Amino acid sequence: MNTDTQSAAADPSIVQPEIARPLVWDRRRGRVSLVWIIPIVAALIGLSLVAQALWQRGPTITVTFATAEGIEPGKTKVKYKNVDIGDVTGLALSADHARVVATIDLAKDAAPFAVTGSRFWVVRPRLAGSGISGLGTLLSGAYIGVDAGQSHEARNAFVGEEEPPVVPSDMPGRRFILHADDVGSLDIGSPVFFRRVQVGHVESFALDPDGRRTTMGIFVKAPYERFVTTSSRFWHASGVDLRMDASGLKLETQSLATILLGGIAFESLEPSGSGQTAAQTAEEGAHFNLAADRVEALKSPDGAPESLVLHFQQSIRGLSAGAPVDFRGVEIGQVRSVSVEYDPAGTDFVSSARIDVYPQRLGRVSDVFPETMPQDRRRALLADLVQRGMRAQLRSGNLLTGQLYVAVDFFPQASPARFDPRLDPLELPTVPGDLQEMQQQVQNILRKLDTLPFDTLGQDAHRLMVATETTVTQLGGLARHADRETMPEVRLAIRDLRQTLATVQGSIAGDSPLLQDIRQTLRGVTDATRSVKALTDGLDRSPESLLRGKKETTR
Repeated sequence: MNTDTQSAAADPSIVQPEIARPLVWDRRRGRVSLVWIIPIVAALIGLSLVAQALWQRGPTITVTFATAEGIEPGKTKVKYKNVDIGDVTGLALSADHARVVATIDLAKDAAPFAVTGSRFWVVRPRLAGSGISGLGTLLSGAYIGVDAGQSHEARNAFVGEEEPPVVPSDMPGRRFILHADDVGSLDIGSPVFFRRVQVGHVESFALDPDGRRTTMGIFVKAPYERFVTTSSRFWHASGVDLRMDASGLKLETQSLATILLGGIAFESLEPSGSGQTAAQTAEEGAHFNLAADRVEALKSPDGAPESLVLHFQQSIRGLSAGAPVDFRGVEIGQVRSVSVEYDPAGTDFVSSARIDVYPQRLGRVSDVFPETMPQDRRRALLADLVQRGMRAQLRSGNLLTGQLYVAVDFFPQASPARFDPRLDPLELPTVPGDLQEMQQQVQNILRKLDTLPFDTLGQDAHRLMVATETTVTQLGGLARHADRETMPEVRLAIRDLRQTLATVQGSIAGDSPLLQDIRQTLRGVTDATRSVKALTDGLDRSPESLLRGKKETTR
């Protein structure tokens, strides 16, 4: 084999076969170092944590509040029924720097809270009409509460509530709207009572756009909402209702809470007649009026009022707006306003009062004045009543305070009065009040006493006695010429007559005790009538002096 190799090397024509080069493989280059295992595992764990966080992360929302008091990014939680459902991750001012915008990351299972209708508020210690809430935040710190909306429309920007909602959105019940002249002592969270059982709360209140009345929203929870019917009447149950009637003093209140915080009560009217059907249950959002008290709420509807004007030739001190208008013990209206007007015809000032009268308060009498009756016919009927003696009169309602009220009644002895049915409003004639009438009577008595001629009457009586004595003397002369048989009896009669005349003459003499007693008695009557006049004048100026006494004056 060596010989052949050498021969091939000597002969260049012979092609030598190519010998393959040996391959060297380094076994260390194919191995992974154990040093890289730990970072790889850490990276995988980190990626899994990030994926898990992204998977569990819910929507990000923003909530705008008036202030950031109690809110801290990374610390303040978002809770629903005391369960964490998110965290506050950031705080920033709004574009106009008027409010604070809180960024909140909700949990994945809290995505249903990011919908239209959800409400957010800051839970902190708070005193409201429904009680004290948020005391637990004194130790744990404030958090953001949430009430889930009932909508399915997604939303990521909300405006936070300044007050926590009184009623959760998932509580069964119905909401109603009340209209009142004022809110009174009511507040958000004030209770609503039915037969002294708390059945709901006041949710909201606001002024009407025209500023004349207020509108309140209340919530009545199930199953009590079925007691609110179309005939229900609502009234202020705030404070204490103190009344005095024939049976004594009555004190009414719904509860101790209403005295401190106010409240609303309602009652449903039962059918008053056999032909009337029961009222239907009120629908969601039904509107009702809120009366000042129970009496006003439960009274029959007043209907449209009739406006009348009254003119008095006397002082109306003590008569104010809101004073009752009375007809034989039944309040048929109120005084709207009082004023003083100038009368060009009499070149004098007269006291004027404008009243509102509700004919519907007269029961069946209101059938005479139905609301559907034409206006000219109604005015003609009122003119007939005035002709029959209907007048208005001022009367004292309270001697302690001096308050007056208007009484409407028939006065048959009243002088005829002018009634113009073309005026608008109509003018109802008046008669003098009680005190003014008493003063007039006292003045008439004094005037008659002053005109009596006491001296002339005494002189006439004296002349009469002298004439009588002369007549008796003449009769005595005739008796001397009479029959002797009748003389003793005649003389005895004449003697008795002379004694009687002497006694009478002595009694009516100018300086006689009887005439002096009569004069003294008449002076006493005069002084008494003047005292009565002074008393009536004083009562007219200050009626409360009858109970408080006369004020002492210091010099």
